[in-house]
Amino acid sequence: MAAASAELTPRKSPLQARARATKEALHVATIQVLTREGLIDCTTTRIAKRAGTSVGTLYQYYPNRDALLAAVLEEHLGKLAEAIERTCARLHGANLSEMATALIATFLEVKLGNPDASNALYAIAGERGGAELVLRGNNRMVATMSAMLATASDTRFADPAITAAVALSSIVGCVRAVLEGYAPPGFDHQLERQLVSLVSAYFENEAER
Repeated sequence: MAAASAELTPRKSPLQARARATKEALHVATIQVLTREGLIDCTTTRIAKRAGTSVGTLYQYYPNRDALLAAVLEEHLGKLAEAIERTCARLHGANLSEMATALIATFLEVKLGNPDASNALYAIAGERGGAELVLRGNNRMVATMSAMLATASDTRFADPAITAAVALSSIVGCVRAVLEGYAPPGFDHQLERQLVSLVSAYFENEAER
């Protein structure tokens, strides 16, 4: 396990602006190559070429392709978790309807803002270390959602953590159906309204009065 973790660890963290820009270019290029070529053909050579740099430069930051893929996935999950944390913090003390509406809007804004990138990242989640990163991100979101639910102004929950986990799983499943193209026609156009109805009703059902 330790050896596998080491293989997925970046070689160095960029400190200067130019280095940070190079790292960001590599991340953007990774998503672009994944989207256009697929996971199998997403090689370090193609990523470096797309980023306008050399493979040698890429290896200054990442020891292998899997480490780069893990870093890109971790960055995406981190942005999603941070957005959910900001929204949940703002909604402490709100009612259930307000919580559900804002939570859904935030999640959809991040995941569907760049649907090609979000869809491409599902492939990374199946690679080495991907499942662990996804679990960590989900746990982070469940924790902040649970803390929010515990402050609801109009009710209380017997187990806000379980309620948060089920709600998040429902949201994730519906969004993934849209991104991977197996949702029925018109599903995406009604997604936000339907999810708000679904999560609001679930919150109400689980609430103790």
